[in-house]
Amino acid sequence: MPPKSFNLTVNKQISSFKKIIKIDSDKSISIRTFLLGSISNNISSVENVLESEDVISSINCLRKLGVKIIKKKSKSYLIYGKGLGSLFARKNTVLNFGNSGTLARLLIGLLSTCPDIELKITGDKSLNKRSMKKLIEIMSKFGATFLPEKKYNLPLKIISSEMPLGINYESGISAQLKSAAILAGLNSFGVTEILEKQKSRDHTERMLSKNNHLINIKKHRGLKIIKIVGKQYLNPIKMFVPGDPSSAAFFTALTLLNKNSSLLIKNVCLNETRIGFYKLLKKRGGKINFINKKKINNEIVGDISVKSSKLKSVNASKKYYVNSTDEYPILFVIAALTNGVSIFKGIEDLANKESNRIKEMQKVLKQIGVKSKSSKNQLKIFGKGLIKGKNKIIQVPNLGDHRICMSSFVLAVLTGAKAKIKNFETVFTSSPSFLKTMQLLGANFEIKN
Repeated sequence: MPPKSFNLTVNKQISSFKKIIKIDSDKSISIRTFLLGSISNNISSVENVLESEDVISSINCLRKLGVKIIKKKSKSYLIYGKGLGSLFARKNTVLNFGNSGTLARLLIGLLSTCPDIELKITGDKSLNKRSMKKLIEIMSKFGATFLPEKKYNLPLKIISSEMPLGINYESGISAQLKSAAILAGLNSFGVTEILEKQKSRDHTERMLSKNNHLINIKKHRGLKIIKIVGKQYLNPIKMFVPGDPSSAAFFTALTLLNKNSSLLIKNVCLNETRIGFYKLLKKRGGKINFINKKKINNEIVGDISVKSSKLKSVNASKKYYVNSTDEYPILFVIAALTNGVSIFKGIEDLANKESNRIKEMQKVLKQIGVKSKSSKNQLKIFGKGLIKGKNKIIQVPNLGDHRICMSSFVLAVLTGAKAKIKNFETVFTSSPSFLKTMQLLGANFEIKN
């Protein structure tokens, strides 16, 4: 096991490979299962949990809120649900969300309408920089208070609503904000109605689908309307967590661009709201196929078959962003190593991730001689094909951003550039087996304290 904090050096270009792999379990589903299980009645069970730092932060926070969670065996847990409105901790207890924006937004959603909540909430250095303004505005409509006033980033104090009432909310590209509104609505009086204008991740709705007495979803003129009836009984959850399509994207990119290579990635979540990355690259010549598809716990799961491909430059309209948000840094790498000009539109929200992913990826690409041009909501990358980067050096500072680290790693092993990536341990927040899997594919790297 690597040391808790470490830097990583990549020195060598990867060779061709033909492999079958499993990737880390889905983070979004893992976190949501623990949160919903904690407010359901009776005992919920979850298997194949992603045991990453973000998920461990979720478990630790819920235990502080009085939820009994027992680990049965590796990746398998029982969650002893306390029912709606039951989360509680002593006044001024500190909840630390670590690096997880998902946990922060969703748990704040739950806590905003729980009775008698007055807690301090914080995260790591990276999370504390991220704006929570939109979330605070939504939860304030439910009646929650956040102190200090007009401060929109952690650490904060949260005081829950004394009389939470359902709201009407118009959902945008953020599945986390939509889920936070759903979770807050569960313990509010009356009906919370969410109008989804842009289709985003729907794991929360899928997990609640067996509770048709409290959730109703309809389509109207191409829009999705979600109605949550508050103060209802929640049935326990039984979940097997499939592989994470966002983690799989990095191995997919590596295979597409590496000569004479093929990969079969087993048991991946192929939810329609999560596969924009794959759809986009298939349209640009990527040899990607979904096979052995089946439905497990209301989620589509299957295998991803990938082969080396001659890709065309990427033209991603804003409609792709919502279904492939986490994959944009590795898409930028693909664009850089593909001939022609690639254009990415509607990406302004990338500036409010673990780092400003537009600017930071531009810095990375510049170090290997790839030009780019950005505006607030668009990035152009002037791709040069598969560069020989033997004399290039990629330096990545401590950004606390797992996706930048993973993308820089893939860029280095494809080009042969020497990469020095600081605080690579941040990758373990989402993908603890990333390095082990890369090693299996033949990647060479060195870990340094």
